[in-house]
Amino acid sequence: MGVRGLHGFVGSSCPHICMVVNFKELAEHHRSRHPGGTPTIVVDAMCCLRYWYTPESWICGGQWREYFSSLREFVKTFTAVGIKLIFFFDGMVEQSKRDEWVKRRLKNNREIAKIFHYIKSHREQPGRNMFFIPSGLAIFTQFALKALGQETLCSLQEADYEVASYGLRNNCLGILGEDTDYLIYDTCPYFSISELSLDSLDTVMLCREKLCQSLGLSLSDLPLLACLLGNDIIPEGMFESFRYKCLSSYTSVKENFDKRGNIILAVADHICKVLRLHQGEKKLEEMLPLGPNKALFYKGMASYLLPGQKSPWFFQKPKGVVTLDKQVLSMSSDPKSKQEVPVCTHPESKQEVPMCTDPESKQEVPLCTHPESKQEVPMYTDPESKQEVPMCTHPESKEEVPMYTDPESKQEVPLCTHPESRQKLPVGMDPEFNLEAPLCTNPEIKQEDPVNMGPEVKQQITMVSDPEILKVARAHHVQAESYLVYNVMSSGEVECSNSLEDAMDQALPSQAFVYRPVRQRVYSLLLGDGRGGTPSLKLLWLGQEAGLQAQRLDTLLACFDLSFSREELQVVESPFQALCCLLTYLFVQVDTLCLEDLHAFIAQALCLEGKTTMELADLQLDHVDPRAVQLGTLLVRGLTTLVLVNSACGFPWKTSDFMPWNLFDGKLFHQKYLQSEKGYTAEALVEQNRSRLTRLHALKSVVCKACMKENRPIVSRRHWRSHHSGRRGRQGPSAHRTSSGYSRSGQGQHWRDQGPGSRQYDPDQWRRY
Repeated sequence: MGVRGLHGFVGSSCPHICMVVNFKELAEHHRSRHPGGTPTIVVDAMCCLRYWYTPESWICGGQWREYFSSLREFVKTFTAVGIKLIFFFDGMVEQSKRDEWVKRRLKNNREIAKIFHYIKSHREQPGRNMFFIPSGLAIFTQFALKALGQETLCSLQEADYEVASYGLRNNCLGILGEDTDYLIYDTCPYFSISELSLDSLDTVMLCREKLCQSLGLSLSDLPLLACLLGNDIIPEGMFESFRYKCLSSYTSVKENFDKRGNIILAVADHICKVLRLHQGEKKLEEMLPLGPNKALFYKGMASYLLPGQKSPWFFQKPKGVVTLDKQVLSMSSDPKSKQEVPVCTHPESKQEVPMCTDPESKQEVPLCTHPESKQEVPMYTDPESKQEVPMCTHPESKEEVPMYTDPESKQEVPLCTHPESRQKLPVGMDPEFNLEAPLCTNPEIKQEDPVNMGPEVKQQITMVSDPEILKVARAHHVQAESYLVYNVMSSGEVECSNSLEDAMDQALPSQAFVYRPVRQRVYSLLLGDGRGGTPSLKLLWLGQEAGLQAQRLDTLLACFDLSFSREELQVVESPFQALCCLLTYLFVQVDTLCLEDLHAFIAQALCLEGKTTMELADLQLDHVDPRAVQLGTLLVRGLTTLVLVNSACGFPWKTSDFMPWNLFDGKLFHQKYLQSEKGYTAEALVEQNRSRLTRLHALKSVVCKACMKENRPIVSRRHWRSHHSGRRGRQGPSAHRTSSGYSRSGQGQHWRDQGPGSRQYDPDQWRRY
């Protein structure tokens, strides 16, 4: 994360940049300077997850009760010395960082493969050096912190920008995280979470002013240095040749520094002695080998400029102004090509927005930078206003959007036909939803251009046309009260990250594939605008009428395709209603789950109620089973899916009903799984507790009856061969069970048309309630 090589450089080559400080002393000093003010630390929560996850066991699906206790202790320690914490979580993956996100996911896949190889070889959990964050840790940390009374926010772009902005705007004590980008932002002080001692509240402050002194740079030069070294936006290889040229001409090479350290010194020296000579006179593309990457480079630079900040490295020479809503489209002369290049300029700030080169045509095209997502948005001409307005092409599908020629402007405009109104609208493609959904310009959302820093531009391309509904979704997103709903409605994108599953195990399907039908139904609910029998979001989210809570629950069950199980689930007490819903869905979907698995899932949830955190921490396992590892993660992944569905349906269930610290413990499940595999009786699984035994049989009966309605008997593994004929490929449709042997999920089809083998679809199932 952050700037390539800078963390190692600071730690080994410039240790004086790292200063040991004490938060209690800093807070007292802050109060003396600001009487009546509360010392506040902005926490980049995504950087802190590894620090917070202190339980010894991480392989079995997560020690959630222990983790919640760890978070509580962390908050309590800072509260005791009068420090307020504000937690920020990543809410979006920006398109400019998508390639880096993909690289990390592929790297994680390789790490997961090594973990399962170790488990199969040693039958135990690997060491902490192979630690992999339990699935769902980020989303459940949000809800844990909110349950602890902490102010928790979810970003509308990469969290580091909003963290830095918040810290600067609110005169915060500092930022707590682990990302060298915070050394580049001109904001409040940056403290390391990895160096934090919770007992003493000592940590390390990384001083950007001392970094500048060491490199001979000013604070405004740091974004340029970061982009030349490479970061999450600028690939490291883009300026590799340039950096080596700097190194070859650098005359002050330090023998006690490593190669990367000397490269950083050489690039800084080049900025100081060469580039700065022409600052304000020449554009960066005249001084650096930007080539076709000019727009990306400018975007990388602009990503470090907080609201109200400007860079002396942006050189503008406006010429030939054309208005564009509240922006200005101007032309500037490229001294090399002698051609005029269009750039977006704000009418009040008079600053130019950097352009990008089309990779196919090799020509510069006019783009406007979306200030919250930081994505560059292509333009098309609106036939009514005759103005150019933003339009976007889906970054994953790369598919061409149908065009039509506007009769007035004579220009081609990407359109789709609305199925009911027959109106032509811009379209975007959701890779899983497999339906064209209209992209709409939302006039309500106010944004600020990170480059121009001018007045707000009131436009955003969204998947939903109703501004009131979008505003509600946005508010829930920012307040960390929902999960993925706003992502779907605003950009039509969701991310399915890595989880602990064995790619070599052909008996269990991919976890993302198991829950895909649920996600597809949620897409239909969120983007359907009440069409096709889907309930109205205004009704579900804003309605106050009697009986609406029952309709919200019916909608949730319909998303899991469990409307047929409503009566059985209604009699189950909280929080086991959510667990039974999830287990029923899993056992209908995955035909290799057996009665022993069901016993283990239910028994651990019942026994968890009576366990203390210390008892769970002290629990020891005979060995680690790779299948149990996957099943534990599969259930937790289902709990995150429940968060999504519950949010989309207007919160029919209390969030606490499916928080893992109330329903699941990794080691406890693993213990029950191993015992169940050995043939332990149900009474032994619930630790000889008669009350638990009665409840186990009741919950098992609910799940088994619901599954039988789908012609899915749950049988013991001992009778496996008489009921199952084996499995085929892990990723294919055969990974899911149906009575006819076909997939219930379909291959990305709409949820109303699941294809052969699915349960008969009731065309009015949304309307039945």
